[in-house]
Amino acid sequence: MIAEVDMPSRPESGTGDEQWLPVRPRLVVASAFMLFLELALIRWTGSNIVHLSYFTNFVLLGSFLGIGLGFLRVGRSKAQPYYSPIVLALLVLVVLFFPVTVNRETEGVLYFTSLSTSGPPAWAILPVVFLAAAIVLMGPAELVGRCFPELPRLEAYRYDLIGSLTGIAAFSLLSFASAPPMVWGVVAAVAYGVLLQPRKLSNYLLLVTLPSLVVVAALGSETLTAGALWSPYYKVTYKRESYGPAPALTISVNGIPHQQAVPAAARLQYERQYAVPYERATSAGRLDDVLIVGAGSGTDVAIALSKGAKHVDAVEIDPKLRELGGLYHPDQPYSDSRVTTHVTDGRAFLERTDKKYDLILFALPDSLTLVSGASSLRLESYLFTEQSMKAAHDHLKPGGAFSMYNYYREQWLVDRLASTAQAAFGHKPCVDEVGGGQQAVITAGVTADAQRCASEWAGAKADTPPPAVDDRPFLYLHGRDIPSIYLITLGLVLLVSIVAVRAVAGPFRRMRPYADLFLLGVSFLLLETKNVTGFALLFGTTWVVNAVVFAGVLVAVLAAVEVTRRFRTPSLPVMYAILLGGLVLAAIVPNSWLLGLPVPLRLVCAVVIAFLPIFAANVVFAKRFADAADPTISFGANLLGAILGGCLEYLSLIIGYEDLLVVAGLLYLGAFALLPRTARAL
Repeated sequence: MIAEVDMPSRPESGTGDEQWLPVRPRLVVASAFMLFLELALIRWTGSNIVHLSYFTNFVLLGSFLGIGLGFLRVGRSKAQPYYSPIVLALLVLVVLFFPVTVNRETEGVLYFTSLSTSGPPAWAILPVVFLAAAIVLMGPAELVGRCFPELPRLEAYRYDLIGSLTGIAAFSLLSFASAPPMVWGVVAAVAYGVLLQPRKLSNYLLLVTLPSLVVVAALGSETLTAGALWSPYYKVTYKRESYGPAPALTISVNGIPHQQAVPAAARLQYERQYAVPYERATSAGRLDDVLIVGAGSGTDVAIALSKGAKHVDAVEIDPKLRELGGLYHPDQPYSDSRVTTHVTDGRAFLERTDKKYDLILFALPDSLTLVSGASSLRLESYLFTEQSMKAAHDHLKPGGAFSMYNYYREQWLVDRLASTAQAAFGHKPCVDEVGGGQQAVITAGVTADAQRCASEWAGAKADTPPPAVDDRPFLYLHGRDIPSIYLITLGLVLLVSIVAVRAVAGPFRRMRPYADLFLLGVSFLLLETKNVTGFALLFGTTWVVNAVVFAGVLVAVLAAVEVTRRFRTPSLPVMYAILLGGLVLAAIVPNSWLLGLPVPLRLVCAVVIAFLPIFAANVVFAKRFADAADPTISFGANLLGAILGGCLEYLSLIIGYEDLLVVAGLLYLGAFALLPRTARAL
């Protein structure tokens, strides 16, 4: 979110006389459109190019670059940025004509996608998407930047932040309404039409109207031809098929087969893994209460009912998968009075409920996407940590049992999950490998007597990774390193960014006086990542939590701007002390303590701990930036820092999320050390 916050102003406005909106509403509309377009690109490209399902901050980094370059272009040309709608139309066409799937494993990181590749390779499609996203976002950013010289700097910040919050709210409301991308395209077309006002009608029709119509038509065609439903996480498609002699509904997400709604009897007949938990759990004879996490379209719920469950709590994070199960599952399990559904994150449900169960099932809860704004956090990452399985243990009745099953595809993953269950439950679990491709069922009784294994698990092998934990919840990463595919991609991102900023901003030696602003940009991105992942753990990896965190960051920044505008704030050394104190507070308060609090109190404490350093950091930036002699060059330095910070998020794969605070703190100390002497009295 740095790019929406750290905005430069410069005396050369280059606005021309094309705009008909007054500057303040124009700034709000342009800022809202800029953030809306950024979120829409992240969401839509990831649903069609599976590489981006595991690089959600890749488009974000491209957006940062484009927004920064858009501001750096202010004053260099009076021409309207017609290139933005044109490149957006080309990007939409390229993505639709060249969809991509990826293999299940790439150099140490496991993807639950297809078993083969299709479409252009990553090295071909990722640079195209990165550069296109940068150019597309450069247009709205240039329009925002042209408003800044017409207003006092902090007032311009204020309206920019109001617009950014409006953009988040608009996209969140459309996500809540499950609006298809065609609606996003209509919003983009209207925004381009309002903000781009060429003097010649022919230019308007050719450069704005035509590409906007291409975008709307292409996105509309995608929705209609694929029969897609758009959940907040996936593009969901489905078709009626048969499963042996039984009817079935096959559901795909982002173009990849994900699950089937199949009658319980047929599933139990053909796939043994669904019956194994009831054979291994001694509590299967008294299933008064069953919890199913990853209930999906309802087959696991139907099986539990067929086994005699008196009540089932069915937890599913995706509302569209739950909706399809309610409408089309042959057994209609969600219509049964014994079933209560909860559309939420499974780990969050475990942390909030006081109920205890005879049987808890993690029923194939594998996602095909990452949490937006977090480098490698998947929707289910916090579900498979040692702390999560301990929470499951604590929610079992005496004699109860926990079980999970999936097509794990790698033996090391089966052994890792089994050793995690052993660490959480205090004894070896039952491990049944029931099919090819490491199809396995792992079952652990609340005590060893509450399970009956067919044979003893041999134990983890020497090369089995240790259990995933909340601080480093990367279940599918085999080693404690950064896979080479990430390193190469991020290296190219930095190279392109350096070249682009150098071309627009001039020699880097001109940025030396603003080295502290460079480090502020790096630190803020790390701080934001820590907040996104922290709130995901405390309140769930749902899209609602994610949207609230991003909005909260902007509110904290807006509060910092308002305080700086209206009041005399402490000097920069004092503000740095407050900032570092906030980081120390965030570091010493463990998430385990916050998880033990009631939800309302947990929310209050989490907000104070998370947003105190963000508020202080933005007071520091506002004071320092307002005093910068060259706002364009100072912003270029901050831009490079923001992009580097986005790349450094991947350090969490090695050191974990908590230690990102340590890295951010050291960077803030470095920024203070590089603060010019003349600025220390500000």
